Amino acid sequence: MTNTFAKDVLAGLTAEKKYLSSKYFYDDNGSRIFQEIMNMPEYYLTDAEFEILSMQSKQIIDALNFSQPFNIIELGAGDGLKTFKLLEYLLNNNIDFKYVPIDISQEAMDILTARLKERLPNINIRPKVGDYFEILKVNKESDYPSLLLFLGSNIGNYKQERAVELLGLFNENMKDGDKLLLGMDLKKNPISIHNAYFDKHGVTKRFNLNLLLRINRELDADFKIDDFDFYCHYNPDTGEVKSYIVSLRNQKVHIKKLDAIIDLGYGELIWTELSKKYDVPEIEDLAMASNFKVNHNFMDCKHLFTDSLWEK
Repeated sequence: MTNTFAKDVLAGLTAEKKYLSSKYFYDDNGSRIFQEIMNMPEYYLTDAEFEILSMQSKQIIDALNFSQPFNIIELGAGDGLKTFKLLEYLLNNNIDFKYVPIDISQEAMDILTARLKERLPNINIRPKVGDYFEILKVNKESDYPSLLLFLGSNIGNYKQERAVELLGLFNENMKDGDKLLLGMDLKKNPISIHNAYFDKHGVTKRFNLNLLLRINRELDADFKIDDFDFYCHYNPDTGEVKSYIVSLRNQKVHIKKLDAIIDLGYGELIWTELSKKYDVPEIEDLAMASNFKVNHNFMDCKHLFTDSLWEK
């Protein structure tokens, strides 16, 4: 990871418009801060998706229409809290399945595995740490059908062409008849979205600035955190939330392991994250563009969020 990390950091911070990839938020500390974000009352996404998976587990499993044992493969499982209700439903109804959570954080996988084995002692769990596609290639050889889970509105972090590319790769690594349950945040009152991403507690700010601390630690840089702030903006026309780290003064940052000096101007922005919100026609278009068919959009009672079931 570190070589790719170093290369991506250098490319992003020497670009004309500076950026850092949001995929690097999730070192162990970043993963812990994200747990805090998910627990904030303003961050409606977690509760909305938890409601869908708690209240509609039966409907989701029925819609799979799998007639034999199957795999549940969760991409970016994190703490697995939302998925717990789905897994609990399956075990309570003696449905035969294997759960394969995948994450890049070993710590997250260790915590998830210990917690699930304690709460669901009969679960057949095979955690994997690493790259989704290396692990999915193995799944394609499985004799059993699979349900892929890509929850938590992760797909919203990708620009349209990259989202189509990623979903197309999922499709290529699935068997005919496999299903994908995709968490997608829906367009809604812009104020609700703004408050979720620009929280008054400053947790999202810490989450973003942790990326600079990671660069300090792993690449021997000298970012001074107090010289940076956080800003985000929601455009209700495009459905895009964009998040930025803001330089509060003219400054030079030395990244020793890259042998690079980065010049930052007063007020200069480093773009860190895109979080796209969808409407139903956009969901249909995205599925079609990546060779899927939408089976059903499962929504929470307030229609804030959907877990959209697609099939290959």
